[in-house]
Amino acid sequence: MEIKVNFLDKLRLEAKFDDFTVIADQPIRYKGDGSAPGPFDYFLASSALCAAYFVKLYCDARDIPTENIRLSQNNIVDPENRYKQTIKIQVELPADISAKDRTGILRSIDRCTVKRAVQVGPDFVIEEVESLDADAQALLTLQPDADARTYIAGKDLPLEQTIANMSGVLADLGMKIEIASWRNIVPNVWSLHVRDAHSPMCYTNGKGSTKESALASALGEFIERLACNHFYNDQYWGEDIANAAFVHYPEERWFAPGPDDALRDCLTEGLLDEHCLAIFDPDGELRGSHLVDTNSGNVERGICALPYVRQSDGEVVYFPTNLIDNLYLSNGMSAGNTLAEAQVQCLSEIFERAVKREILEGEIALPDVPPEVLAKYPGIQAGIDALEKQGFPVLVKDASLGGQYPVMCVTLMNPRTGGVFASFGAHPSLEVALERSLTELLQGRSFEGLNDLPRPTFESNAVTEPNNFVEHFIDSSGVVSWRFFSARADYAFVEWDFSGQGENSNTEEAATLFGILEALGTEVYVAVYDTLGATACRILVPGYSEVYPVEDLSWDNTNKALLFREDILNLHRLSDAALEALLERLEEAELDDYTDIITLIGIDFDENTVWGQLTILELKLLICLALQRFEEAHDLVGAFLQYNENTLERGLFYQALNVVLEVVLDDELELDDFEANFRRMFGDEKMDAAMGSVDGSVRFFGLTPTSMKLEGLDRHQRRIDSYRKLHVARAKRAAMAG
Repeated sequence: MEIKVNFLDKLRLEAKFDDFTVIADQPIRYKGDGSAPGPFDYFLASSALCAAYFVKLYCDARDIPTENIRLSQNNIVDPENRYKQTIKIQVELPADISAKDRTGILRSIDRCTVKRAVQVGPDFVIEEVESLDADAQALLTLQPDADARTYIAGKDLPLEQTIANMSGVLADLGMKIEIASWRNIVPNVWSLHVRDAHSPMCYTNGKGSTKESALASALGEFIERLACNHFYNDQYWGEDIANAAFVHYPEERWFAPGPDDALRDCLTEGLLDEHCLAIFDPDGELRGSHLVDTNSGNVERGICALPYVRQSDGEVVYFPTNLIDNLYLSNGMSAGNTLAEAQVQCLSEIFERAVKREILEGEIALPDVPPEVLAKYPGIQAGIDALEKQGFPVLVKDASLGGQYPVMCVTLMNPRTGGVFASFGAHPSLEVALERSLTELLQGRSFEGLNDLPRPTFESNAVTEPNNFVEHFIDSSGVVSWRFFSARADYAFVEWDFSGQGENSNTEEAATLFGILEALGTEVYVAVYDTLGATACRILVPGYSEVYPVEDLSWDNTNKALLFREDILNLHRLSDAALEALLERLEEAELDDYTDIITLIGIDFDENTVWGQLTILELKLLICLALQRFEEAHDLVGAFLQYNENTLERGLFYQALNVVLEVVLDDELELDDFEANFRRMFGDEKMDAAMGSVDGSVRFFGLTPTSMKLEGLDRHQRRIDSYRKLHVARAKRAAMAG
């Protein structure tokens, strides 16, 4: 994690990381002001807080209350060496906690990350650099031997060269990539989390049977998401980019809807085709305005669309960026050393998700992989055995549906909580598909993290509900049917093999996978992105590879942001008439009141601010206050206090506001009679805010003013900075090509 430090007045220092700012000072005896803890105090507090965190994890997983658990830490300084200290952590437990859980709590403290990092002893490197933003890959601490040549299935180049090439691409873009965490809780299963140090919202996870393969996976995923703009899907990119020569890619085209917002005229110009329109608009409800992209919000320019090559005849078909972002998420995108390598990965993921959906929603019982087959892969078997020894039963299943598809499944059961996790993996090689199932299962997870798995159900509606598949797509945490665990399998086991041979294995495998889709009667559309210095592609299979239902284009499109974004960002400048109109639109849109404004308008507010916690309900409430509509505001305050999860400070403000409104709305009560005790209860700051919100002297309490210029929105600006690096690189490449 990159922590940047600023020098403030006197001895005060400011550390900034992620969305947090920490102030440090020195005690008065050391010539500071004593206004904040010192750096070493933060260090000591970190181990105590980390120990308490692991206690909380242990107790929450076992429904053990923590109200009466007390934890303290003391540091004992060696009189002859002040740097040699003993950290003593003590925990006081209630009498009703069992002996087993007492031991478990103490062991959980022993897992404290801070403690373990200190015990191992970090290495400090102190150096001068010309620029803190240079040396973009300095944080990728794993440096493979440049002379080594490690080949794995699916890669056209050795891992060492793959990592070097991808690191070089990111360095050329000015992306400073850092490894935030590693996981290796069972043998031959590695995962890591990498992110852009400047814009940590841009992150990926990698997995593999070795450190090197996991790092290559993470870097490849990072590049694929850069190349396909996935990191910036639902975000507003600002006015400069919205009005630039191109918004997404130089090869984009803009289409103007026909009369009455119709799409049909655009088809003759190359937007979609008849096959796609039948899938995306089966009831004729789709309109041009549904396909305006939310990233630019530039309604005047029309529909921004990207070229894809239809595989059946080689024709170019333009797909609206809005449609891609709304329906496909990251499904069917990949980067590789070669185009064929990337295509195999894309197609494998498409099959993995589609077959997984068919199995889960169809409540299909899969056949077990026979022990003699599993024994052919000792590395995978070792990881499974380690999970079993930790008390997690593991089921290894053939998900090929009788040898039709290159898909495997590893399912973990947690007897402690009754939860299960069905992990799927796909690749033309059965071994690789099985390895991916296992590494996906444990990607980024600790043993404690396996306590949050959902329980199986016999309720079919819970399994087939569309959002359940979305949960499975995002992190495989959706619900699984108990019927999935039946010993009576719906298909026989097949020891399938779709893999190619020799130097052209990826080319052969890609052809095989394309052939399976052709046999299913689908149309496949491919876009290749190589302008960033690496090869990436995106594959769409309409009617087969969508993550969200096509109805979302008409009924839950992310470009609903365009109805609200400008007015919400200009909230403090709106007249009463404009506020009335905004409130009316929010009501007419029939949006979920608990949708956060971050999601609604595509702006990365700092989640630790009021803007970052703001929901549609609270926005309506604040507008009603500004308009002096106190009865409506009072009703919304009640709903907020009953259902909204927010910070304690924000909750107390609304408690204060609630009682002030009750007095104001009661003709028999006078605020002067209660103000003194209200202030004793809630404090002057909250009462000033509550009373000011009622008398009109305070508007939109807690929301700092901003606008479409996005001033003050540092987090969002960092994401735009990240995208601007791609935009500049694409513009340069287009200029050279032109």
